[in-house]
Amino acid sequence: MIAINCKVEGMHCTSCALGVSKYLEKKGMQDVNVSFATEEVSFTAPEGANSAEILNGITQMGYRVVMPEDKPAEKKFYSTLTFKFIFCFIFTLPLLLHMWVSWPWLHEPWVQFGLTLPVYLTGMWHFGRSAVRSLINRMANMDVLVSLGATAAFVYSFVGTVVYGNTDYMFYETAAAIITLVFLGNLLEERSVKQTTTAIAELARMQITTARLIDTSHGHEHIHEVDNRTLRTGDCVLVNTGDKIPMDGTIYWGSGHANESMITGESAPVSKKEKDKVIGGTILENGSIKVYITATGKDTVLSYIIELVKQAQSDKPPMQKLADRISAIFVPLVLGIALVTFLGWYFIGHTTLAVAMMRSVAVLVISCPCAMGLATPAAVMVGLGRAARNGILIKGGHTLEMFKDIRQVVFDKTGTLTTGKLQLGEYRFFDMPEEDFKQVVYSLEKYSSHPIARSIAALWKSAGEVPLQQVREHKGLGMRAGDKAGNEWQLGSFRMAGGATEDDSHNLYLLKNGQLAGWIDFTDEIRPEAAGVITQLKQSGIKPVLLSGDTARKCAELATKLGITEVYAEQSPEQKLQKIDALMKTAPTAMVGDGINDAPALAKATIGISLSDATQVAMQSANVVLLNNNLGSLPLALGLGKHTYLTIKQNLFWAFIYNVVAIPVAALGFLNPIVGAGVMAISDVVLAVNSIRLRYKNVTSAKVV
Repeated sequence: MIAINCKVEGMHCTSCALGVSKYLEKKGMQDVNVSFATEEVSFTAPEGANSAEILNGITQMGYRVVMPEDKPAEKKFYSTLTFKFIFCFIFTLPLLLHMWVSWPWLHEPWVQFGLTLPVYLTGMWHFGRSAVRSLINRMANMDVLVSLGATAAFVYSFVGTVVYGNTDYMFYETAAAIITLVFLGNLLEERSVKQTTTAIAELARMQITTARLIDTSHGHEHIHEVDNRTLRTGDCVLVNTGDKIPMDGTIYWGSGHANESMITGESAPVSKKEKDKVIGGTILENGSIKVYITATGKDTVLSYIIELVKQAQSDKPPMQKLADRISAIFVPLVLGIALVTFLGWYFIGHTTLAVAMMRSVAVLVISCPCAMGLATPAAVMVGLGRAARNGILIKGGHTLEMFKDIRQVVFDKTGTLTTGKLQLGEYRFFDMPEEDFKQVVYSLEKYSSHPIARSIAALWKSAGEVPLQQVREHKGLGMRAGDKAGNEWQLGSFRMAGGATEDDSHNLYLLKNGQLAGWIDFTDEIRPEAAGVITQLKQSGIKPVLLSGDTARKCAELATKLGITEVYAEQSPEQKLQKIDALMKTAPTAMVGDGINDAPALAKATIGISLSDATQVAMQSANVVLLNNNLGSLPLALGLGKHTYLTIKQNLFWAFIYNVVAIPVAALGFLNPIVGAGVMAISDVVLAVNSIRLRYKNVTSAKVV
């Protein structure tokens, strides 16, 4: 299997993107994602497939394939929609004026033909070529309707001019107005849709900057200013106050405060010192640091975020797949209605040929299959973009759609509802010196990724360590190992302590050969935002649930403070998985957690939500990552998901109701083709504008069903 990622230039509507997608699927490509807004195309070619031939097929459809290593071609102004609209408008304006002014020369058939011809040729070069390509590929798009409508009016008028030479057969202004107004609609749609992708553009702009490269090859430090894209892993750079950190790295000298708001959504500057990691693209607000580069290019955090957002925006929710299936049969259906309209008015309604033709043309130009194609991606792009700007990574449009059904949210305890920054409390040791106790505990905990283990390993690292053998971590229980003297050590929860003690009030128990050798208590503060989050969830009709491996007593204390009524304590990873499965049978369930113990439950839940400082396996298992490590982002994530789905429903309703109402109105003769073209031109803009509202509306205050 070969993964292909490229850009396809020249897609000027969602029908074009759907055509490319259908072509790739017919060729047997898998995981096909085509985004009209970003021009990004990705698919997986099966073994033995000729990817070069597949890409050449896209080129033959009239598009330009740009691979990641290719240099993007500079777009000529005369090939832009702006130029084409202005050019056509200059010739169309006098054609429309002749309906209101009595200048004799404007009413001359050959003058009108001369004014219309440049507009018609421009339109056919743009819409006509696209229409022919779509018909060759058996995927008729909106350009077929536009081309047929404009051509019918132009040819009818031209024949009337040549044969009869009078004004009774002139509909030149109709042909020119259709093309000009559709160009205007495409231009407005292009600009509106670009507004939905500003989040990616803002993130991408952060990637490019200059860097002060430190050169020590001559025995002393020499600073060179270079493009950050030329940096390599292992390079050292100097970053001063106000500078953008060029790439991901680790501070080896100096300190300061970094503004990471564009990555995490957290506005407060983050303190940075030696050995701290820094993220490329963020800004050092004050201080001076020297950074050892640890990741460049696509390996950086920022690139990872951009790639995730792009993948998510190209991922089609189930609702969009339904709209795509309808769009695929839409154009043939409209052509059939237009033909029936013409025949009905001419043979049954006994109208003139001109009247019957104009009413069928009105049907062609009023219909808008692009609206159905744009309804979902426009809303998804804005929703995901706003989430990314606020430090929320949502992996896929399908995840956004699933948010609407969430009725309960399950929380892990340590590191999720609490800060996970544990402070050492009391500890006791039996039949061994304190130093030996600390060394054994450190030697066991340094192998664990649990928040408690990380905290105690950091605290007692200076105590030294003892050589251990066959160190194993038992998920949800603790650590087990042996030493050279043949002793078996166990360090973990009360459940691991087994029958060694009946006192379940401590966090960690150390056992030596099955006998209690000591215990340790920690104090873990509740996240300051946790209570507010629980309250917001309840107000939104979502039930909070606590699911933890900690003792029943400690879980009950925390639940009482936060107002959680449903608690499941002392759960192993297997039991957490079973409990999530049971809860999901009652209602769609989201799981919020971190740590290796939560990874299976995160993957099992309807939506898995991970904090950013969680283990890598937990982040990969989750559908949503809160980059700012702030639980307060959860209501925004849930609200965005629900309101994005609401916006998709509004968009699809508009797209369907517009066509359901407009096409019969045109067929019944109540709509002039020029008015129809104008209405069609703004139909997509309505969807884009409605979607852009998601960037600003309050999505956390009201309950959305």
